[in-house]
Amino acid sequence: MKKVTFLLLFLMPVITSLGQNFASKSLQDFDGFFDFYYEESEDKIYLKVEKNRLEEEFLYVSSLASGLGSNDIGLDRGQLGNERVVKFRRAGNKLLLIQPNQNYRAITDNVLEKRSVEEAFAKSVIGGFKIVEERDTDFIIDLTPMLLEDAHGVALRLKSSKQGAYKLDLGKSAMVLDRTKAFPNNIEFEALLTFDGEPTGRDIRSVAPTASSVSVNQHHSFVKLPDDNYKPRVFDPRSGAISISYLDYATPVYESIQKRYIIRHRLEKKNPNSDVSEAVEPIIYYLDPGTPEPIRSALLEGASWWNQAYTAAGFKDAFQVKMLPEGADPLDCRYNVIQWVHRSTRGWSYGSSVVDPRTGEIIKGHVSLGSLRIRQDFMIAQAMLDNPYKDGDENYQPMLELALSRIRQLSAHEVGHTLGFTHNFAASTNDRASVMDYPHPNFQLKNGKIDISDAYDTGIGEWDKVTVAYSYSEFKNAEEEKETLHKILNDAEKDGLRFITDSDARAEGGAHGLAHLWDGGENPADELNRVLKVREQAIKNFSEDNIRKYDAFSELEDVFVPLYFFHRYQTEAVTKMVGGLDYNYAVKGDGQLVTKYLDSKMQKDALSALMKTLDPKILAIPKDKLELFPPRAYGFNRSRESFSSLTGVAFDPLSAASTASDMTLQFLLNPERANRLIQQKSINSGQLGLAEVLKTLVDGTFGIKQSDSYYNEVQQMVSTNVLKYIMNLAVNDKAYMQVNAIAEAAIEDILRKVTANFDNGSYARHYKMMIENFREEPQDYKLEASPKIPDGSPIGSDDCYFTN
Repeated sequence: MKKVTFLLLFLMPVITSLGQNFASKSLQDFDGFFDFYYEESEDKIYLKVEKNRLEEEFLYVSSLASGLGSNDIGLDRGQLGNERVVKFRRAGNKLLLIQPNQNYRAITDNVLEKRSVEEAFAKSVIGGFKIVEERDTDFIIDLTPMLLEDAHGVALRLKSSKQGAYKLDLGKSAMVLDRTKAFPNNIEFEALLTFDGEPTGRDIRSVAPTASSVSVNQHHSFVKLPDDNYKPRVFDPRSGAISISYLDYATPVYESIQKRYIIRHRLEKKNPNSDVSEAVEPIIYYLDPGTPEPIRSALLEGASWWNQAYTAAGFKDAFQVKMLPEGADPLDCRYNVIQWVHRSTRGWSYGSSVVDPRTGEIIKGHVSLGSLRIRQDFMIAQAMLDNPYKDGDENYQPMLELALSRIRQLSAHEVGHTLGFTHNFAASTNDRASVMDYPHPNFQLKNGKIDISDAYDTGIGEWDKVTVAYSYSEFKNAEEEKETLHKILNDAEKDGLRFITDSDARAEGGAHGLAHLWDGGENPADELNRVLKVREQAIKNFSEDNIRKYDAFSELEDVFVPLYFFHRYQTEAVTKMVGGLDYNYAVKGDGQLVTKYLDSKMQKDALSALMKTLDPKILAIPKDKLELFPPRAYGFNRSRESFSSLTGVAFDPLSAASTASDMTLQFLLNPERANRLIQQKSINSGQLGLAEVLKTLVDGTFGIKQSDSYYNEVQQMVSTNVLKYIMNLAVNDKAYMQVNAIAEAAIEDILRKVTANFDNGSYARHYKMMIENFREEPQDYKLEASPKIPDGSPIGSDDCYFTN
């Protein structure tokens, strides 16, 4: 007893001293969801945690308030990080910030059953804070170390993108007080973080004034979780909604343990019994005031299209778009924001959401739109129009209007992700039925001129109304909800609306023959034939009047890039028809097609259209146009968006043709596609088979003699690529044995044609040598790439992505 008394007497002065020291500090008070204090002399944040709030869950979100400005590195202004449900728990002389595991649960009233699941899976302790002061009702902790941690993973991103090894320098990091704020339901912190390192990458050198010292602003939000009145909605794979999932171990054995729910904003009618009603709280999105006109008006208009879909679902003015109020922080979780983001190069736009991981309720939508995007769309119009600057440099309005029309659509598209909707890459085959598709500009050929007036659609699509109806419609009871939701999707299918999303639509790996990222038209092959005619006419019209007076002719070459490769995305779409499938995300009882091979005629028509993209007469840049492209001017070096050249500073039309043909062949002769061709032919002899595809390629290249010497040289570039990709199939370990064998036979056919058609000249000897070297060491064969195709984004690899 004496020992205990002595110990208490020893500790009491320490506790009192701590209390007196904290009370004597010069502090700035912030009253909000959690009260906190700022000590300027030490640049520290102290958080008050009430004892009765231990174990109370709240949402923690980390994000970037300022970025690096490099699309390739991928650290943008306004980039949301992870959202986590967390809670404070006392452990001795410190408080721990604990993240419970939301992936494994037991939804039950049985406390012990819940605990058994909690104890079976790991939790994460994401912060530990020594108690600075303990009072009767609360604790004071120093939150500063957590706020100055690299929570967003900046150093890891720099390392993984090969920019260098960087470490956080706390001596050059500090709190940012003007963006550190407290509100009743959330508190916001911001810190300037500086990372020191040895730069090894070109990207970091291009955007940082001193690449060895890189500073960004990191934002932290503590947010009150929503109440329990939100009603989760079951996910249906046909709905087009983004989902969350978890395992519920309290589920009866005869039901699925995996629970899937869509993500959506909370939206309720003021009058639930009315067919059309205002919302209790409308969904409001706020536009970044730093967006200039006329882009600002275009973004406001495009985003507001979604109100059409909510109106169709029975809501009046339930979706609104406004300017962000003065002084509001874009990363404040109370605001859904559309942010205009600058980078040094063009890149994707994206829509992210802060989601309650317990239910799927969207707390905040945040759209990031790359500002250089609009300039590329302007350049596309500049390339396609007939001599736009012939009558002077002020005739920019048609090109600007096209760029703005695309920006309106992009605004609607990215907002759609933050409303809870995924891509629909089958919408383009049904009269542009969704803004959640990637739209290729719909240029028309009229009287020998290119008409861009209908390049992009306006307004929300019919599919978008379906997915809003599924996600947001209100119902009187669970039985009505279940029946009506199925009816919404069944009616959409009867109306011919299709929904196919990302992995099925990609050119590499995707198998759906009628879904692609950047295609257009009801039939992809027919559309490719049409696009090639538009391209041909635009090239014929192309002249020095596609640039302004006193612009360098090197800029004219860069304007020509999107025109020459104008067919690239429709070509990708058509390759997916070869060996393609037609299928839906069907469920039992909905009556939809489950799966079938794409019709044989469609596949053969697709192959025929693809052969045009390998035709020297189409790939060869007209000789009179070559006079427009001199060697690169001083100060106008090539970039990743320029034509590649193997002729130094001089323009290289043969490499351009090689690149264009490589584009077709890399997708057409994909090993997985070749495997599907074998499979389909074995099950139905009437289907297009791999042997027929390779024979068509070989006959259409090595089997043709070109009388024009220029066309002949282009032909050799194409033929070389055909041989390279067939040899790749012959040894590819991802291909069936049957694919290897048929490819070997095609190589034999090439050898025969080379012998017959080239009279054993230098080209014949070269092709024979290629084949001999391949056969000597087939296991060492590596596919040599053609000159790299210029970057296509934002009409390219990834226009956008979404996160939640």
